[in-house]
Amino acid sequence: MFTGLIECEGIITRAERVGGGGMRLEVYSPEFGRDMAIGDSIAVDGVCLTVVKFIRGAFLTDVSGETMERTTLGGLQQGGKVNLERALRLSDRLGGHLVSGHVDGVGKLELRQPAGKFTVYQFQAPPNVMRYVVEKGSIAVDGISLTVAKMGPQGFTVAIIPQTEEVTTLKDKPVGAPVNLEADMLAKYVERFVAGYTGAEDAPRERKGLGEMIRDFADGSR
Repeated sequence: MFTGLIECEGIITRAERVGGGGMRLEVYSPEFGRDMAIGDSIAVDGVCLTVVKFIRGAFLTDVSGETMERTTLGGLQQGGKVNLERALRLSDRLGGHLVSGHVDGVGKLELRQPAGKFTVYQFQAPPNVMRYVVEKGSIAVDGISLTVAKMGPQGFTVAIIPQTEEVTTLKDKPVGAPVNLEADMLAKYVERFVAGYTGAEDAPRERKGLGEMIRDFADGSR
């Protein structure tokens, strides 16, 4: 479990394809890995991976073929940068929101625009992610816990503070770049709970959004 508060950036020093359609990933970040151990979970651009080895200030991890297909990790190349976060301890403060590291879909950066002291970012998102997006709600973009400022039918915008830009890879992403998206897991549990009362569990998931299901639940409880 993670919080979406990025600790630092790492540099890809190896992205080697292996048998079975997977990849061995080596990430250089000497300060970041000092108190980690083999077997620890770590979020790399929002994807939960397991440390398998340490070497010369870097850590190695294996990426399965399925993970490569469902996230942006398959496109990583040597020299690229990634966001890094260690797993949450139960004694830590929860400064962001609960992030599992299980990516729901891949979106796209559509716009970056200065707005005073902030920078506005607009992202396109697939329908299976947008169904859980609400204004002022939380979403993880490449592992970064962000607050939705506005939303539309096919995407959302966020306002990024200078501190977040400084310590993450957002500032370096070109418009059109893909990003990993993870919706707020609490929204998924609410949907599952409400579906039991509205009968939506047996219906195709794309037919009803969470907001519509909640309204149905409220109408049925009156």
